[in-house]
Amino acid sequence: MSAGAAEPPDFTEKARALLEDKFAPWVQDLRLEIHSTGPIVLRLVRRAELCRIGGILCGQAIMAAADTAMVLAVAEALGEFVEMATVNMNSNFLAALTDEDALIGVEITKLGKTIAFGEARLTGAQSGKLCAQATLVYSLLRR
Repeated sequence: MSAGAAEPPDFTEKARALLEDKFAPWVQDLRLEIHSTGPIVLRLVRRAELCRIGGILCGQAIMAAADTAMVLAVAEALGEFVEMATVNMNSNFLAALTDEDALIGVEITKLGKTIAFGEARLTGAQSGKLCAQATLVYSLLRR
């Protein structure tokens, strides 16, 4: 960054506020944490209630975390939250995640005026092992 250029504002506090204000209570119950911003990465802390038999993080929690991360990534990219609706989500589960937290990172592949496309990757927080990936499409409901 050149001298005198302003750094973009940190999105961490805004993301925390969005998690509290804009998501359903059951999504809030996932207790997602902001791991980093610019671009956004969420942490899903491993808890027994999010795991299925064998201590494996369940697919439902993975998909909800990916969906949530994408909404926050779009808000971060736009500089504001806009209402949006998931149009499509395609998930691939590549490996079981046990005994560690998960990190969910998102890359926005196209951001238009009325639609957003992205890819989410869920990795083991300690191992770095790629466990799931998803492609996501959202309709931006600008009013």
